[in-house]
Amino acid sequence: MEFYETTPKHDLTYSDVFLVPSHSDVGSRLSVSLAPQDGTGATIPIVSANMNSVTGPRLAATLARRGGLGVLPQDLHLQDLAAAIRWVKDQPVVFDAPIEFRPEQSVAEALRLVPAVAGHGIALRDQSGAFLGCIEASRLGTALPDARLGDLLHGPLTSIDADDITSPRAAFDLMIAADLEFAPVLHHGALVGTLSRTGALRSTLYQPALDGNGRLRVAAAVGINGDVESKARALAAAGVDVLVLDTAHGHQEGMLRAIRTVAGLDLGLPIVAGNVVPAAAVKDLVGAGATIVKVGVGPGAMCTTRMMTAVGRPQFSAVLETAAAARELGAHVWADGGVRYPRDVALALAAGAASVMIGSWFAGTIEAPGTLETDAAGRLYKESWGMASSKAVHERFDRLDPYELARKELFAEGISSSKIYLDPLRPSLEDLLDMITSGVRSSLTYAGAATLAEFHERALVGIQSAAGYEEGKALPVSW
Repeated sequence: MEFYETTPKHDLTYSDVFLVPSHSDVGSRLSVSLAPQDGTGATIPIVSANMNSVTGPRLAATLARRGGLGVLPQDLHLQDLAAAIRWVKDQPVVFDAPIEFRPEQSVAEALRLVPAVAGHGIALRDQSGAFLGCIEASRLGTALPDARLGDLLHGPLTSIDADDITSPRAAFDLMIAADLEFAPVLHHGALVGTLSRTGALRSTLYQPALDGNGRLRVAAAVGINGDVESKARALAAAGVDVLVLDTAHGHQEGMLRAIRTVAGLDLGLPIVAGNVVPAAAVKDLVGAGATIVKVGVGPGAMCTTRMMTAVGRPQFSAVLETAAAARELGAHVWADGGVRYPRDVALALAAGAASVMIGSWFAGTIEAPGTLETDAAGRLYKESWGMASSKAVHERFDRLDPYELARKELFAEGISSSKIYLDPLRPSLEDLLDMITSGVRSSLTYAGAATLAEFHERALVGIQSAAGYEEGKALPVSW
């Protein structure tokens, strides 16, 4: 990466910079590779943040199905975290995991997990586990809230036989021929998944992130306190693909000890450690055994660290400096936080990040943990909160005695409750991935780059004023 006809005199964040187009012989944005090549096995450079309101098993599986990597949060109890890893590993690769209900449950209950939008649906099973049928989500929007789901079944929804799905293109053509937007997938009469027309199309464009056994990849976070060795061994035994050692201040002796402990186990897994912002921290963490360093202090939407402590650094400059240091050591960095638009993801990659970690942006999706709520205006949202907030502290230390828990909550920081609204045009994680990867692919073609490595080498970055940044925004209304 080079700065275009300028040299920065101060640290920069994403809105301070822009990409300058260069001569390109890349014919199509679909011909570029977005694989990060950081040892994680991901095929797109997108990682979901290890936040309780962002990454649960369903979001992790959906993200891996499209080539990214979900990081399950450390706040889950160890047995629950191991169970979540195994659940992801058990999910289908070619089609989606069904969202299941019982026939006696109500429409209102279903709508708290699945909005009434096309291309989505639910499956019904009876008490014995027998598959009863599927209901398209759009049908839920026309039913009374207290109606029983079982009463909405009027004959079977046309199904697809798993043996007929010989390729993603074949699945898409099959759904077009049958005029299906959503359908259950059966194998020998048993429900094994669901499929949407758009999902089949996406499978022709994305390459899933799979482990050596052909299962979806997943990462999990571990704190640096307590019995780190036992936790790391347990997660490895559960099948985790990447271990993330996570704390707010990553450049500390406790982190270095934790990295050395996990690296000494020789588990054969990538070790991610953070968060940090200076190059010196990267050298120390990689020297201790980390293969990827997580970069970012204070840029997240739910984070109040900079306002509370004055600690942090503008994210673009932090990524640029730390990525250069990691590259010299044969390691990588993940840019964690501060992205609001696809342009920010592209700029982080141009600065040298192998992947970009996204938090609150993903919290308002169908696949994120939590239930859908409705505000006074009828808009759907999910609740999100910072991982240093009182809510997160309470969940993390819920097994402490009341006195110790109260002491920790007294000094919590971060936002404990925020409404993250579902985008009515892009309500699912996959909708956001389409938008993000489309933008990033185009960024590579503007730079004349066919791979992320070439993008970092060829990217020309300029510095702009606040007015220059505003000029680049589309107008929501006419002037």
